[in-house]
Amino acid sequence: MIIKKFQGKNEEEATEAARRELGNSVVIMNVRNIKRKGIAGFFKSPQVEVTVALEEEQERSTPKAATMTALEQLAARQKEINEQRARAVGPNAANSRPAEPKTDKSSTRHSFVAETPSDIELDEEDDIKGKASLSSVATANKKEALEEKLDSLETLIKKKFEPDTEITTTPKNDDEPGKPQNEQIKFTKLLYNMMIDNEVHEKYANAIIEEAEKTNKPNMPFDYMLTNIYQKMILKFGTPTVITPAERGPKIVYFVGPTGVGKTTTIAKIASKLCVEDRKRVALLTADTYRIAAAEQLRTYANILEVPFRIIYSPGEVEQALEEFHEYDYILVDTAGHSHHNEEQKNNTNLMIHAVDEMAECEVYLVLSATTKYRDLTSIADTYKEMSDYRIIFTKLDETTSFGNLLNLKLYTGFELSYVTYGQNVPDDIDRFNPQTTVKSILGGH
Repeated sequence: MIIKKFQGKNEEEATEAARRELGNSVVIMNVRNIKRKGIAGFFKSPQVEVTVALEEEQERSTPKAATMTALEQLAARQKEINEQRARAVGPNAANSRPAEPKTDKSSTRHSFVAETPSDIELDEEDDIKGKASLSSVATANKKEALEEKLDSLETLIKKKFEPDTEITTTPKNDDEPGKPQNEQIKFTKLLYNMMIDNEVHEKYANAIIEEAEKTNKPNMPFDYMLTNIYQKMILKFGTPTVITPAERGPKIVYFVGPTGVGKTTTIAKIASKLCVEDRKRVALLTADTYRIAAAEQLRTYANILEVPFRIIYSPGEVEQALEEFHEYDYILVDTAGHSHHNEEQKNNTNLMIHAVDEMAECEVYLVLSATTKYRDLTSIADTYKEMSDYRIIFTKLDETTSFGNLLNLKLYTGFELSYVTYGQNVPDDIDRFNPQTTVKSILGGH
């Protein structure tokens, strides 16, 4: 697997540089802003650094010599830690240790039982280092990270694998037939259980595991297995898509969804970002005439942002608004929230979002709560799919600790994820959907 970093003025430029060098099959593992060093850095704009991964067929089939050297170093480090612990306990404990494992390559592959840290850290530079070429493990920072992993094994295994068995990090005899394969099965089962615990649907969890097992090799290090599944889950999420300007004239953006998911607050957050950060001209419309409070709430936000606000009662008024705000960049439309079983309101919403299809560039965003049950999410998604293609916004991420439904609905609908919100603060509690942090949370990270 090739993991490299590329820099550019923005994420698109850095990603394009990565694709030019490595091809279109690269997977974005991490994105971060970096500041240039030195006094001159104060006068230059920050850059964006993108870390990408590319899995090569040759690497899957033939481990490199550098990988073997790194594993030998890991085994040596494990031995050193065990000896230190023995001295701390006493001479009798040291004498009761089993014989040291063999030092040949097949032995050093499994001289440590690295199931995975309980806090699977797959974010920022330390996370990417753990997935990069193992030839650099000899550096000081790498050694420190590996020590933390080894120290956390005992707690993890007690919690996940062998709750009733006394666990030790002492190197074990790997000559036992089938033992490495059994350890791989245990590790795979751990990842599967993490996905299920985070409410990933069984069908999708099984599919991910099966895909990963096709590329797993005997004696493959656990870091490689973890990276393999992490990469496949990111690929399934795909690249998030956010609101962008129309090629000509204003873009009309409809926000649809059931009641109580936070559509109005979400629109206010997006409008704030477009106005304040992007310096775009925005007009706000609401077709939610059922709830007076919703209209007044959006009017209040419009006054704060000093943008136009209109209440519309029929599809024809969307056309009038388009003529009135033809010099604007965006027209954001808040539709009435309703039960997806209400046929009359479904028809009204359908007429509204198609009122100016031939006159302007339009987009539809389905706003959903991350706390909604998966069965209800699929029913809502099917209802709005009958009206139009859409992109998905998930709200209330701060009200749940399980993010499996984000993956479930992405795979169920095939539509792109866009934004996520995690609080009531306007405009702060909203971000572009981040596949990396979401996969990390699903796999048990913090």
